[in-house]
Amino acid sequence: MEPVQKTEEEWRKELSPEAFEVLREQGTEAPFSGAFVNNHEKGAYTCKACGSMLFSSDAKFDSGTGWPSFTDPAVAENVGTRPDDAYGMHRTEVYCKKCGGHLGHVFNDGPIDAGGKRYCINSVCLDFEKDEAS
Repeated sequence: MEPVQKTEEEWRKELSPEAFEVLREQGTEAPFSGAFVNNHEKGAYTCKACGSMLFSSDAKFDSGTGWPSFTDPAVAENVGTRPDDAYGMHRTEVYCKKCGGHLGHVFNDGPIDAGGKRYCINSVCLDFEKDEAS
């Protein structure tokens, strides 16, 4: 996979102010405010910045946290994790490997029967491609 190389100014021109704040400045959207929190359609969630396939609706679940939550990435090679010790907390950041965009965080409080992970992802970082077969 060839990484996307753009300046912050190029990203700022391409992304909405909210998407830029989250994807490029590691911000977060307010809980229960995102477009995909209550999306129950079948399809694929892709990176808003570069289009990489990230998560499938088959792995989405209602965590009650206010952000779209997934048990695992659809394409593991497209999703990376790294330590995030900002704000005095120790968390694990989730990012898009192709463009480096911040997506959210992963926690160990997901469904046990699905591996126990909860990928807590900001809606503003995602696009959704509805499965036409459903």
